[in-house]
Amino acid sequence: MKVLFIGGTGKISSACTALAVERGHDLYLLNRGQTDRPIPEGTTILNGDIYDPESARAAIGDHTFDVVVNFIAFTAEHIEFDLALFRDRTAQYIFISSASAYQSPPVNLPVTESTPLDNPYWKYSQDKIACEERLMQAYREEKFPMTIVRPSHTYDKTMLPFQGGWNVIDRLRKGKKVIVHGDGSSIWVLTHHADFAKGFVGLIGNNRAIGEAFHITSNELLTWNQIHEIAARAAGAPKPQIVHVPSDLINVFDPNWGVGLLGDKAVSMIFDNTKIKRISPDFTGTISYERGAQEVINWFDEDPARQIVDEEFDQLTDRIIAAYERVFEEI
Repeated sequence: MKVLFIGGTGKISSACTALAVERGHDLYLLNRGQTDRPIPEGTTILNGDIYDPESARAAIGDHTFDVVVNFIAFTAEHIEFDLALFRDRTAQYIFISSASAYQSPPVNLPVTESTPLDNPYWKYSQDKIACEERLMQAYREEKFPMTIVRPSHTYDKTMLPFQGGWNVIDRLRKGKKVIVHGDGSSIWVLTHHADFAKGFVGLIGNNRAIGEAFHITSNELLTWNQIHEIAARAAGAPKPQIVHVPSDLINVFDPNWGVGLLGDKAVSMIFDNTKIKRISPDFTGTISYERGAQEVINWFDEDPARQIVDEEFDQLTDRIIAAYERVFEEI
């Protein structure tokens, strides 16, 4: 099929690009060409900026596509532009939403695609919900052939799953204390982008996916304590010195960190993947976080220039830990 990926070189989309080409799709990428990730041979690059309407229209030209996928639409305005650009140009439009759009905290587990969309904390998630609502309206009113995909916490070899990134590994290797929100027992799901791609590519050109929403996640369930312990082992670090800090307190010190906890990571999330497995039967999560964490650490260790320590974040971590421990001293 002739397929357009808007983006296609990011943490999630790069694996989808590689697998789509491997599966024989005639793949086009619309992006600004600003990536260090390798692009598979045989891919056609359309140089343009989807956020600049004139640039995007010029790059697309008279092309029509069997499938268009937008990995980098974040607001209803982005969706509105895509509707105007791709009406009558594609037989399927796939929007990459987010599992953080689901009700938080969820009333019932596991989360299914019918779980309500309601995140009162995080604007990012609220904007994704608005995107989905606009697409559902377009499907109902004009049969716009949309499909919605909701990734959860999906990573590649360049990405660590906690706030502060490499700072946490640096602290672990030095035997310094690290923060884990709550009591560290909330359950989380980390999905390797190569596993995500197997589920995703099965939706391309699939008529049964039109008008439907799917999440695609690993079935490996980990607590945040376990995630930090796995990362420490991969880094060859001592057993983590974990300080459990309430998410509300972290939010007081750093609302940017806090909103990602209160609106997402602070609550347990378990996903039922029955729907994607039914429509994309070769989807299965085979890459454990033990393996994935080692891949990430190896990537950082291959080039020490990647091991950037943010001194400001390091100091913030120390301040939060000191404030939290001071409460116990006073008690």
